[in-house]
Amino acid sequence: MQLSADIQKTERHFLPADFKVTTWDALEPYFKQLLDRPLNNAQELEQWLKDMSEAEAAVSEDACWRQIRMTCDTTDKNLEEAFTYFCMEIQPKLQPYADQLNKKLVNNTFTKELDRDKYFTYLRNVKKSIDLFREENIPLQAELSVMQQQFGVIAGKMTVEVDGQEYTLQQAAKFLENHDRTLRETVYFKIQNRRLQDKEALHELFSQLVERRDKVAVNAGFENYRDYKFAELGRFDYTKEDCYRFHEAVKLHVLPIVEKIYEKKKQKLGLDSLRPWDIEAQPEGVEPLHPFKTGEELLAKTEACFTQMHPFFADCLRKMDSMKHFDLESRKGKAPGGYNCPLAESGAPFIFMNAAGQMDDVTTMVHEGGHAIHSFLAHPLELSAFKEYPMEIAEVASMAMELFSMNHWNTFFDKAEDLQRAKEHQLERVITVFPWIATIDKFQHWVYENPRHTVEERTAKWFEIMSEFTPASLDTTGLEAFRKIGWQRQLHLFEVPFYYIEYGIAQLGAIGLWMQYQQSPELALQNYINALSLGGTKTLPQLYEAAGLKFDLSPEHIKSLMEFVNKEIEALG
Repeated sequence: MQLSADIQKTERHFLPADFKVTTWDALEPYFKQLLDRPLNNAQELEQWLKDMSEAEAAVSEDACWRQIRMTCDTTDKNLEEAFTYFCMEIQPKLQPYADQLNKKLVNNTFTKELDRDKYFTYLRNVKKSIDLFREENIPLQAELSVMQQQFGVIAGKMTVEVDGQEYTLQQAAKFLENHDRTLRETVYFKIQNRRLQDKEALHELFSQLVERRDKVAVNAGFENYRDYKFAELGRFDYTKEDCYRFHEAVKLHVLPIVEKIYEKKKQKLGLDSLRPWDIEAQPEGVEPLHPFKTGEELLAKTEACFTQMHPFFADCLRKMDSMKHFDLESRKGKAPGGYNCPLAESGAPFIFMNAAGQMDDVTTMVHEGGHAIHSFLAHPLELSAFKEYPMEIAEVASMAMELFSMNHWNTFFDKAEDLQRAKEHQLERVITVFPWIATIDKFQHWVYENPRHTVEERTAKWFEIMSEFTPASLDTTGLEAFRKIGWQRQLHLFEVPFYYIEYGIAQLGAIGLWMQYQQSPELALQNYINALSLGGTKTLPQLYEAAGLKFDLSPEHIKSLMEFVNKEIEALG
C-alpha cells in the first residue's frame, strides 16, 4: 500500500465547489434532488450513493467546524450561536430526509446487486438507523445537541489561583506532581472546591439530559436509554452482560495490580498513607518530568517521535500543521478535554487539547495523533459512511500509538532516567485507568436503568460504585464531599453518553498490538495500518483480525494482558 499524507480535499461533483452550508433553504434542494432522483440500474444507484456521500460530507464538516470553533473559545457568543443554529435549524430538518434516503436505498431493487462484502456494514447501519428513527425525537435530539455543550461552557470557566496567578484546572494539575506535599494538598483542595461551586449547575444539567434521553429511548420503543444507545452505537458484537463481566474482571485482575502500584508509590514517597494528591507526585529531590514547554514544542517533538516510528505518521502531523488544524495549549475560556475531530471533506482532522507542559499531555498528543492517522488512512475510502468506524477500533488506533511511541520518547527526554520514568508512568496509567473506566461504565448502566432517580440516589449510587473500584491503599478519609461529585469531571457523561467502555475494550486491543510491536515493530505497524485503512467497512471482529488481534472480552484474556503489562512495569524497576 502506497502511503501519502498529501491528503486532498474530496472533489465535488454534485454540490457546487463554492457551496457553503448557511441555511436549510439553501441546502434542502440538494437533498430533495437525491430523494426524487430515479435509480434505474446498479450503476445509477452507486452514483447516487456517491452524490449522497458528498452532500453528507459537506454538512458534517460544516457542523464539525462550528463545534471546533466553539470549544476553542467558549466565551464568544457568536460561535455558540452558530453551533446552536445548526443544531436547532439545520440538523432537525435534515433528519427526515436522511430517514427517507435510507428507506429509498433499502427498498431499491438494485440494492441487492451491490457488492455484499463492500456494503455489508454500511447497509447494516442504514437498517439500524431506519429502525431507530422517530419523527417525535427530532426536536428532542436537537435540544440535546445544544444542552450537551453546556458542560464545556460551565467547565471552561473554572479557574483557581495559585501563588497569585490564575490557572485553568488543567494547568493547575501540574502542581500535583510537585514534591512539596503541602503545595499539592493546597492545590488539590482548590481544584476540588472550585468544582463544588458548580455542583448544582452540573447536577441540574445532567438531570435534564437524562430525562430527555430517556424520552428519546421510550419514543423509539426501548425500555431504557441504555438499550437504545447500544443499538444506536452499533454494538452488534457485544452485550450489556459482556460489560458486566468486564467490570468484574477489572475488580479481580486489575485492582490487585493497582494496589501494588500505589503501595510502591507510597514507599517511594516515604509516606504512611497515600492521599489523592500524592498519586502523581515525585519524591523529594526528583523534579517532575518536563517534556516540553509550549504547544509548538510539543508538536515538533511529537513529529520527531513519529518520524522514528514511521515517517508517514509524522507527515500526517506536518500536513495538519500546514492547514492550521491544531489548538494545543490550555487557556481560560477554552473547553476542557482533548479530541481529534475527523473532517469528512478535508480529510486532515483537527486536534484540540489543553496542554500545560505535563507528561500526561504527551500521552494525550500521541493518543490524538493515533486518531489523526486513522483519519488519514480511512480518507481514500469511497463513501463518507465507509470512514465511520466503530469507536472500539478508533480507540485502538489512539491507545496503541501511546504504547508504540514509548520506544521513541527520547525526542522528549535527554536523560535515560527521565525516559524510564516516563515509560513507567505510561504503563502504570494503562493499568490504573481500567478501574475508572469500569466505574464510569457501571454508573451509566445504573443511571439509565433508573432514569427517574433523585440527585440524592444518584450521589449515593455513584459513591457506592466508586468505592468498589477504589484501591484500599488510597486514603480518601474526609474527602467525601469531593468524591460524591467525582463523576462531574467526566465530559463523556454529559456530551457522549455510553461512550467509555470503548476505552477499556480498545486498551485490550492496544496492549495486544504492543505485544506484537515488542516482537516485531514492522509487523505490528503493518497490522495497525491494514486495520485502520479499512475504516468501517468490516465488522468489529474482522477489524481486530486485520490487526492480528482477537476480539475477546473474557476475564481470562484480560488477566493474561494485565500480567504482561505488570511484567513490563516490573522490568523497568
